[in-house]
Amino acid sequence: MSRRYAIRTFGCQMNVHDSERIAGLLEADGLEPADDPADADVVVLNTCCIRENADNKLYGNLGHLKTVKGARPGMQIVVAGCLAQKDRELIQQRAPHVDVVLGTHNVGSAVELLHRAERDGPLMEILEESDAFPSALPVRRDLPWSAWVTIQIGCDNTCAFCIVPSVRGAELSRPFAEVMSEVEQLVDAGTVEVTLLGQNVNSYGRDLTRARRAAGEPVRARPLFADLLRALGEVEGLRRVRFTSPHPKDLRPETITAMAETGVVCEHLHLPLQAGSDRTLAAMHRGYTGERYLEKLAQARAAVPDLAVTTDLIVGFPGETDDDFERTLEVVAAAEYDSAYTFVFSPRPGTEAAERVDDFVPPEVTAERFERLRVVVERSALARHRARVGRREEIVVEGPSKKDDAVLSGRTRQNKLVHFRCPTPLAAGTFADVVVTGAAPHHLVGELAAVTARPRHRTRIPVAVAG
Repeated sequence: MSRRYAIRTFGCQMNVHDSERIAGLLEADGLEPADDPADADVVVLNTCCIRENADNKLYGNLGHLKTVKGARPGMQIVVAGCLAQKDRELIQQRAPHVDVVLGTHNVGSAVELLHRAERDGPLMEILEESDAFPSALPVRRDLPWSAWVTIQIGCDNTCAFCIVPSVRGAELSRPFAEVMSEVEQLVDAGTVEVTLLGQNVNSYGRDLTRARRAAGEPVRARPLFADLLRALGEVEGLRRVRFTSPHPKDLRPETITAMAETGVVCEHLHLPLQAGSDRTLAAMHRGYTGERYLEKLAQARAAVPDLAVTTDLIVGFPGETDDDFERTLEVVAAAEYDSAYTFVFSPRPGTEAAERVDDFVPPEVTAERFERLRVVVERSALARHRARVGRREEIVVEGPSKKDDAVLSGRTRQNKLVHFRCPTPLAAGTFADVVVTGAAPHHLVGELAAVTARPRHRTRIPVAVAG
């Protein structure tokens, strides 16, 4: 019987993409996917250190796996990702039954390290710089019609709340030709939608430009990210392009124009605000003010018809006063978001904000602010969704609804989730038109109007993602 593997992923899209690559490497080594980690010979926990209680989630899973491994002595456990990059020896100390600890920069070494651990015993290998872009490795795609494409790793920003630069390293852009080649190969294999990934995706190429200038080579003035969007618009068979996440301070007019003029680029912009108070934004080292943010947002909406805008928001950043929070409410109300990911501030060891213990906002104050912010966000989201009722929308079918197998779900170009009933099953990846008949803060309801295109991909089993 073939050896089997299971991967559990925590965190952002970068982690999901890394897990796809680890799965591809394991399958290239002859392993097959297992539905249940208890039945796997290799279990990979791909960790995140951004989310609250990330440590507890990891060690809770490792505690359970210790019992499973006791009954399956041949099982190997791997801890990868951001928390592995940060905690290193601590993971081995707290969970000596872990066979391999590897960081964010050496995903490509996963199989080699497993073989070494099998021969020599538990080991840890953490690199400070990446040995390869994740997209340069074998892959087992999560969604067969849609693909993540890494165009940049690392981050050069110094946001006070964020540990990404410490665990992902400095900003490093992937060569333009490599990105285009991967996308073309994906489309040839049936992919119709790609999402460009980077910690600060719209600064793509900044380091490449610096390197060429330092070498005395001629450098074009145009930003490479705008060029990349336009080039992707020329790839025959590619129907949708998304990107995440841009930084507001680097959202340039050239990028907005490229979004407006390139038909495959979806009408969706995820633009993290984090806070609306200029004082809080300065303490966060975000590099913009609330007013400047709203100006850029207005420019994007003026250029891109029917643009949906989503954001990230942090409540209770150290030192946040009632006046600071009121300003956040004002900016969020003015922005009229389609949706928002809202987080209570959680101190991440190793970040500047985590050291400001005396300025921490009391939990009861944060909870009250969080609820007030939720009301403002959902009010604008519901209004924008209700405005879509009666419209005909193009969706890509994702599969049955999580709550009702008789209902299908799909996403519009604006990344809106639409639930609809269908008399006959539709394969995931099918393009269809639906008429929107109802709206809620987090989804739309529709009726099927027409099937417009069948999927071209081969069916694959998705990599499991933990909540």
